[in-house]
Amino acid sequence: MTFTQTPDTPPAPPASPAPPAGDRRRWFALAIVMTAAFMDLVDVTIVNIAIPSIQRDEGASVSQIQWITAGYALAFAAGLITGGRLGDIHGRKRVFLIGIAGFTLASALCGLAANPEMLVASRVLQGAMAALMVPQVLSIVHATFPAHERGKVFGLFGAIVGLGAVSGPLLGALLTEWNLFGLEWRPIFLINLPVGIAGLVLGSRFITESRAPRALRLDLVGVALVTLGMLMLVYPLTRGEELGWPLWGYLSMAGSLVVLAVLVAYERRKSARDGSPLVELSLFRVKSFAAGIAVQTVFGIALGVFFLVWTLYMQVGLGWTALRAGLTGVPFSIAVSVAAGVSVQLLVPRFGRKVLQAGALVMAAGVLLYIWESERYGLGIASWQMALPLTVMGAGMGLIVAPLTDAVLSQVPREHAGAASGLINTVQQMGNALGLGLVSVVFFGTMSDHLTPARLGPAYADAFQNALGWVAGVMAVIFLLMFALPKRPAQHVEGAGAGAKEPAEQKEPALL
Repeated sequence: MTFTQTPDTPPAPPASPAPPAGDRRRWFALAIVMTAAFMDLVDVTIVNIAIPSIQRDEGASVSQIQWITAGYALAFAAGLITGGRLGDIHGRKRVFLIGIAGFTLASALCGLAANPEMLVASRVLQGAMAALMVPQVLSIVHATFPAHERGKVFGLFGAIVGLGAVSGPLLGALLTEWNLFGLEWRPIFLINLPVGIAGLVLGSRFITESRAPRALRLDLVGVALVTLGMLMLVYPLTRGEELGWPLWGYLSMAGSLVVLAVLVAYERRKSARDGSPLVELSLFRVKSFAAGIAVQTVFGIALGVFFLVWTLYMQVGLGWTALRAGLTGVPFSIAVSVAAGVSVQLLVPRFGRKVLQAGALVMAAGVLLYIWESERYGLGIASWQMALPLTVMGAGMGLIVAPLTDAVLSQVPREHAGAASGLINTVQQMGNALGLGLVSVVFFGTMSDHLTPARLGPAYADAFQNALGWVAGVMAVIFLLMFALPKRPAQHVEGAGAGAKEPAEQKEPALL
């Protein structure tokens, strides 16, 4: 639901002069790129709430509904770093416009999909186009606004992120419930068309072109190896339950480790040859970064599992409408936004790492409370009864997501900060895709293949409780991994030294 999104390379002086401080065009440019970021964020959250409707109307299989979300995450993750570098090389405005045009086209294909296979393919294309569009957003801001104005700009970004977190599920629920023109779930994608076209037309007029003077080269072989390794792992997980766990699935998952080993060897050679690897392996010698990458990956897995099974539990298991399910999630979204703001502004400067660890424990407590309520109230559970565990879970998540990227980067050398940011975003998206693949194991794997209507609700409730048990276990693992993070981010420590990040007016914050 909530993911960090930053460019993969440090901001560099633009190739062409930035608009003067009095030029109002830069504010139009800001509105355009913020709208694109909002469109991507909403698109991630809006789809989950419509999954049961898509499954019902299109007759999608279990693996297909997983790939509708996992395909987007996997394509987005695989292309993030390369998308950022393409902008640095060929111009951020140009790549941004290509990305928003492709995202709009892919949205149209999703909305007009004739079958589940076409929808999955269109979602993969949509994720790939988002990987071109999203990394340019903050790069364009850096090229357009002087340093003294960026604090105000990043504050606006934070507000947009909070609005997206709350509005995505609600917008998806309303569009699905309204069944505009008899299109059922399709408007959740088609709504991107007027927004994307407006962004394309206005962006070509108001965004100033910029590029990095010394951009790194592309590492397409690295992208191919990462994508192949993830596919070899995620595809058998999503299909295994339906196919009875064939031998080729186990061989494919084992082979993914071999591909990962080949990737490491190749990246080491490429780093020595031209200094432009997809993955900067030297970063993993920084203890806090290595631990942070593990936290981001595992956290992505937990979120990937939770949000899909939560939607299926409410709409299929409990038989709720999409609107009721969307409204039920409002306390969660509000709690995330409030806790995120409090953690960054008040708690982390004073308590450091303990805030993140408290967040993991609070979120685990909310998950356990949710399991208890689901078991106690059964199929008669009401939305208001879910409000407490969802609020607790949201508060825990908010304590983690806002300060986590800062904690992970705090001991990374300044010259590698951009590459590290891109890698953090990539592994979190890949963790999300892996979590969506694991839904076949921890959720659908606990249910019988042939459920009568009378058994459907209880089976989904039991599977939901089982999946949440796994999520609680993952949060415990995250709590332990966080001991390897620095006690306090470097900017809160006197004399942080060379490992510290750039000053506040220069650094590029995560878009959560």
